[in-house]
Amino acid sequence: MTDVFTQLAYVVATALFIFALHWMNDPKTAARGLKSGVLAMFIGVAATWAQPDLLVNHGWMVVAIVAGFAVGWPLSRVPLTAVPQRTALSHAFGGLAAGLVGTAKFFLWIEEEPQHLTAFNLAAVTIEVILGYLTFTGSLMAAGKLQEIRLIPQRPVTYPLQNVTNIGVLALAFGLGIALVLNPNAEWAGTAFLAIVGLSLIFGVLLIIPIGGADMPTVISILNAYAGLSAVAMGFVLDNKLLITAGALDGSSGLILSIIMCRAMNRSFVNVLFGAFGQAPKAEVSSGEEKTYKSETFEGAAQGLEQANQVVIIPGYGMAVAQAQHKIRELYDQLKKRNITVKFAIHPVAGRMPGHMNVLLAEADIPYTDLVEMDEINPDMPQFDVALVIGANDVVNPAARFQKASPIYGMPIIEADKARTVFAVKRGKNPGFSGIENELYFSDKTWMLFGDAKKVVGELVKNLSGGSGH
Repeated sequence: MTDVFTQLAYVVATALFIFALHWMNDPKTAARGLKSGVLAMFIGVAATWAQPDLLVNHGWMVVAIVAGFAVGWPLSRVPLTAVPQRTALSHAFGGLAAGLVGTAKFFLWIEEEPQHLTAFNLAAVTIEVILGYLTFTGSLMAAGKLQEIRLIPQRPVTYPLQNVTNIGVLALAFGLGIALVLNPNAEWAGTAFLAIVGLSLIFGVLLIIPIGGADMPTVISILNAYAGLSAVAMGFVLDNKLLITAGALDGSSGLILSIIMCRAMNRSFVNVLFGAFGQAPKAEVSSGEEKTYKSETFEGAAQGLEQANQVVIIPGYGMAVAQAQHKIRELYDQLKKRNITVKFAIHPVAGRMPGHMNVLLAEADIPYTDLVEMDEINPDMPQFDVALVIGANDVVNPAARFQKASPIYGMPIIEADKARTVFAVKRGKNPGFSGIENELYFSDKTWMLFGDAKKVVGELVKNLSGGSGH
């Protein structure tokens, strides 16, 4: 009877996980999706814990849950600008959990339950450990890059035979796993398993160091897929159907999201993982023509916004760094008071995680109806009187359309250059993560507003507040 109850609870939890993913597709139902996922996880844990044949020390289970809350609660309170690195840390914890469970299970089999040392079990635990531990160190490296920790380089780190080394480390780990499957009772089995653990930890670091900050949205979604696949393998190791289904949902959704991210950058998985995107290219031969910026005053930009009928705001990572979303809401309100149509153009890979701009703008209570995806707004871009670019760089660079030698050539962009006038807010004159100049900034129709995004937008709001009606 208890087993029937457990399996029924697993079915309910699986359905809730599926609904959670479905509801997360729409900002209006995202909160419902989150609650559904939390409820599904609670049901899964409770149903598993309630099994009478579960041989665990319940006191230690309580300690583990309390420890999880002690770590998880502070992480849930981080500012939205830190959500990308917090997400990477979550993947790290998930990978570590899978790796530790697999390690504990393997040594339990060796010491007490040799009958479980089957080819299938050993193959599953090897995959679980490799994916779990590489996700752990890879996610820690990604979080460090996002947090801009000094000891972790932000730009790609490359060296001769790098890809050969990376593939060699991973191949050696899987080779040892195959040896374990073929020789489960060998005296060296424990040593080989520990070597697999060490190689997986090393590979996670090697996997991330050649990847630049511009690829972090894709990297985070790929790590999410790895964590899900490790959970699938863990489900087979523990003979837990809910882990298998939940991990499969997590892994497949992460894979689909990674594909979407790669398409948004016109790049492949192989290019993201091994292309060292973000490394500054060699300087091009000068054509003799010096490019110059045209700067605008806050008063002039405010006047240009006030005279517009339609304004599109294009946010980027600079907005997140400056935490300017609330000032942007004030600007939005000032423009709406003048009966100016205001839309926000959202690029799929703007920021440092999928949906980064949507999350920040939602925090500032920007209406969902005014957030428009790139593909939908590009055809209407020539109708906008003003495009206000706030901290976005590569995602609005026209070079992606016509410079075949550019590392971002072919990448879909928000076509801000087709608006009648462009005001671009930028901290300084340094290039973006791709390491190339943004052709938009040198256009005849573009005017630069240099400075911190929060301060610049605040000045625009101040000037509009003192101005006349539309």
